[in-house]
Amino acid sequence: MSTDPWGRVDDDGTVYVRTAEGERAVGSWQAGEPDEALAYFHRKFDELAGQVQLLEQRMRETDLAPAQAEASIAKLREAVAGAHAVGDLGSLEQRLTALSELVGRRREELRAAREQARTQARETKERIVAEAERIAEEATHWKSGGERLRQLIEEWKAAERIDRATEATLWKRLSAARTAFAKRRKAYFSSLDEQRDAVRTAKERIVGEAETLAASTDWTGTAAAYRELMRQWKAAGRASREAEDELWARFKGAQDQFFQARSAAFAERDASFAANAEVKEALLTEAERLLPVTDVRSARGALRGILERWEAAGPVPRDMRDRLEGGLRKVDDAVRRAEDQEWKRTNPEARARAQDTVNQLRRSIDQLETRLAKAQTAGRDKDVKETEEALAARRSWLLEAERTLAEFS
Repeated sequence: MSTDPWGRVDDDGTVYVRTAEGERAVGSWQAGEPDEALAYFHRKFDELAGQVQLLEQRMRETDLAPAQAEASIAKLREAVAGAHAVGDLGSLEQRLTALSELVGRRREELRAAREQARTQARETKERIVAEAERIAEEATHWKSGGERLRQLIEEWKAAERIDRATEATLWKRLSAARTAFAKRRKAYFSSLDEQRDAVRTAKERIVGEAETLAASTDWTGTAAAYRELMRQWKAAGRASREAEDELWARFKGAQDQFFQARSAAFAERDASFAANAEVKEALLTEAERLLPVTDVRSARGALRGILERWEAAGPVPRDMRDRLEGGLRKVDDAVRRAEDQEWKRTNPEARARAQDTVNQLRRSIDQLETRLAKAQTAGRDKDVKETEEALAARRSWLLEAERTLAEFS
């Protein structure tokens, strides 16, 4: 008999392995020494231990699926239970049990991760649906709104799946939001087409009136009519781009025809007014020689004659009208101011009032000087000071009053 810590070979050549439950025959050995038999069955154990070690390594270093790992553990456990090998089979059982416990923990972790992923996926899809419903109800920027809905669909597809019932309910809401957005957009553009048709009708009427006026020679009235038509054009809104461009070209063509004809007529008229302008230039020079006004009566008489000849000269070109009229107006204003000043200076009532003011101030000054002398003699310093202040004021007023009176001399 040969013995070993984990097994033995009986006299009849039977090989046993020692386990916690007792000995178990694992084979027989008839040829050779018992130690050779134990060495052979030790190698069988080492092979089995190597498989356990390999499985441990795979579970540590890879994402081995729990089901696959459990199947491998069960296969090895079965192999260990009926192994024809000599060695510490109990330790292999313990290592396999530890692996089973690890698989259980990993399965729980995966279950928790899947549940968290489903929760996040549900929150993501609820957010997607809520935004889609908000776009369907509120959006007015149709291009960006439609693009955002397409992005939301892609986000939905990329998100994890959730339970079937919730998935179906949320998808139904998302589809309804897309449909509602499409209907609202279609209704908007349909209404917009109606509005544009109405605008086109209104602008066709405006263009018709403009074209009717294009040949008019009522320069003032027709120019005002075109301004009114332009105001109506702007207030009407916009038609479709094609209609807008075509109608505007017609409107502008009619308007240009009228204003070009008016400009040509004005240019021809202005040419005939050139001689009138030369006469008024000479009259303006004659009028400006009246300034500054020294003799109001003769200046007014001369200016009256100039004005009569001015009116008789007739109209002048438009580009010269403001300068000539403005120049003559300045001369007339200067003569009027001189007349006003002359009237004020020779007004007897105003002169009498100025003289009366001077006389009153002189009497008041005489009275104050008498009062000052008495106060100084009596030594009343306070009265002296007050009287001197009053005298200073009256003398200042007297100077101004005398200056005004002098203007009437």
